[in-house]
This record gives sequence, C-alpha cells and structure tokens, in this order.
Amino acid sequence: MNGLVNKGWSVAFLLVILLLLLVANISMGSVAIPPGEMLKSLVGSETSVSLYSDILFKFRIPKAVTCLLAGSALAVGGLLMQTLFRNPLAGPDVLGLSSGASLMVAFIILLGRESYYYIPTASPWTLALAASTGSALVFLLIMAAAHRIKNNASILIIGLMISAAAGSLVGVLQFVSNARDLQVFTIWTLGNVGSTSWNEIIVLTISLGIGTMLAWSSIKSINAWLLGDNYAQSLGINLKRSRLLIVLATCIMVGGVTAFCGPIAFVGLAVPHLVRMLIPTADHKILIPMVMIGGSALLLFCDILAQLPGSASVLPLNAVTSIIGAPVVIWVVVKSSGIRL
Repeated sequence: MNGLVNKGWSVAFLLVILLLLLVANISMGSVAIPPGEMLKSLVGSETSVSLYSDILFKFRIPKAVTCLLAGSALAVGGLLMQTLFRNPLAGPDVLGLSSGASLMVAFIILLGRESYYYIPTASPWTLALAASTGSALVFLLIMAAAHRIKNNASILIIGLMISAAAGSLVGVLQFVSNARDLQVFTIWTLGNVGSTSWNEIIVLTISLGIGTMLAWSSIKSINAWLLGDNYAQSLGINLKRSRLLIVLATCIMVGGVTAFCGPIAFVGLAVPHLVRMLIPTADHKILIPMVMIGGSALLLFCDILAQLPGSASVLPLNAVTSIIGAPVVIWVVVKSSGIRL
C-alpha cells in the first residue's frame, strides 16, 4: 500500500514538473510576453499587441509541443532498447537509425551544388524525407537481421557496425565538402526543436502514437525479456515476433524525431534511468507512460537552458542534452561496476 502511495506521489510530482516546464518554455524567449497577455492569446482573446499571438502560435507553442513529442518518443525508444538488449547503456539510436538518417542528409547537404541536379530545393521537408529514407533503409536491414538472427546481442552488434559504416561515409563527405555546406550539416546534427511546423507536428504525433501502441501491445513480452530469452519462451512468448514489434516501434518513433529534429543525443539513454530512480519498478505498464512524461520534461528543460534565459543567444540543443546526459551515463557505469563513491 505504501508503495502505491509513493508511486502516486512520484507520478504527481512528474506531472507538476512537466506542467511548470511547459509554461516556462512557452513564456521564455527574446520577446517578453506578460503572463496576462499570454493567457489572453491562449484562450483566443485579443491581445494589446497582435504580434504576441503570432509569436506564441507560430514559434513557441509548436516548439514546446515538439519537445513533448520528441522527448516522449526518444525516452520510450531508449527504454525499449535497454530492455530488449538488457543493456543499461543502450539508447534509441543503438540500431543505427540516426546514423542512417545523418548519412542521407549528408548526401543532400554536403554534395553541394551537385545535389541540385537531383533535388531542386533543400527545404526542411526535403531534409525530413532524406532522414526518413535513411532511417527506413537501416530499419529494413535491422528487420531482416532480426528475422533471421535469434541472438539479441548479434542484432546490437549489427546496429553498431551500421552506425560505424555510416559515420565513415559521412566523414568522407565532410572531407570533400565546402565550408558553407559543412556548416549547414553541422547545424543539423546539433539538433533543433524550434523549426517544426504544425504539419510536421502532426506527423510526429502519428509516429509517436503508432510506436506507443506497438510498445503497449508488447508489454507482456517486454516484461518477460527482463528475465532472459528462456524465461520469455517458457511463458509462451513468440521471441521473433516480439523482437520485431519492439524494433519496429523504436524505428518508427526515432526515425520520425530524427527526420524533423535531427539526431538528439542522450535523452533516450538518460531518461529511463532517471525515471527508475524516482519510481523503482520493472513493470513497463508503469514505466512507459512515466518515461514519456520524463522525456518530455527533460527536453523542455534542455530547451529552456539552450535559450539562455535573459539573453538573445541560443545554444545548440545537443550541447545541453549531452551536458545533462553524460553524468547519468557515468553514474550508470559506476553503479554497474559496483564502485562505491
């Protein structure tokens, strides 16, 4: 009974933190909007300055909603990968999806003028399509491997090798590209949640919804994976089918986020550990919604820090997520090594 009460307080705490961070994220920016004016705009009333509504509904609210969706997707993807591979350092990009997306975007951007013969305009949707194609190609390779290989560790190694190969090709393209194209690609790799439109947000919502439904339908098998393949099989779990569903859910969610926001680091790796610190449970019926809340809150917090409150400057999003995520990874490694601090 006390455990349920503690979990209830933890859930309430996370929800309050998420709400506060959401309000803070919408409120902060280079243009100061009084709370009363912001409330008027949100309820549809006319504000004293018409520009306030444009700023809120065209920039700040889409950015905040993107943080909610991307944070949730990355956190659930990280949880699924850590459970499937039973590896606390596995992240949502462990299958090479982000590397495949980066490779295709590198082809679009770093080929420079040569790419214009094939792609007339390098719009955000063009980059999103390229990133989605790269993720999809890697996804097909991973699915083919998962269909034939029974060992999860082998799939993990294949994903890491795909990442290494894609990274090498990106390095070659960077070496032969010009300075202007290299700068554009570098900015994309730093991650960005502030350039999504409402149409792109709809796509992100659909990808998150499909991925979450697939993960939720596999909760029994996901919980069984924690105790090993043999135990899961003794419960009547179809290992091949459940593995494919888990990989498919992760690919859909991470591919969608990478397509529109770039490769965002450490969120999917760190959030499951942070949530388990607050809610010590192995039941994914509890963990999946909790990591969605935690991922949303963490990405909102990182975006607030990236805006440098009180300044007009903006930091790269991945720089902030790495600063927060790296200590979590160090803590996980120290804890798994049995070192007492």
